[in-house]
Amino acid sequence: MIDYELESDEQDLLHSYEHDELAQVTNVEEEKGKAFASAKVTLEKTRNINIRLSEHDLYKLKALALEEGIPYQTLAASILHKATKR
Repeated sequence: MIDYELESDEQDLLHSYEHDELAQVTNVEEEKGKAFASAKVTLEKTRNINIRLSEHDLYKLKALALEEGIPYQTLAASILHKATKR
C-alpha cells in the first residue's frame, strides 16, 4: 500500500470522519454538482510528457498519422487514451 502525506484540510476531514463528526449538507444535489464539475475539470487537464520511442516506431507513428491526416502527437494521445480507457 502507498502512504500519502495528507494536507491539513485533508487531515481535518479524516479526523472528522473517524470521530463521526460529519453532518449532511442541506443542498446535496448542488454539492454533488460542484464535486462532479471539479472532478471533470481535474480529469480533463492535459499534461506534457516525454517518451522514448525507437526510430522505427516513431516513423510508423508518423506514417499512420499522415494517412489519418492528423498530427502524430494527436494520434499518439488517442492511442494512449483508448488503451487506458479499458
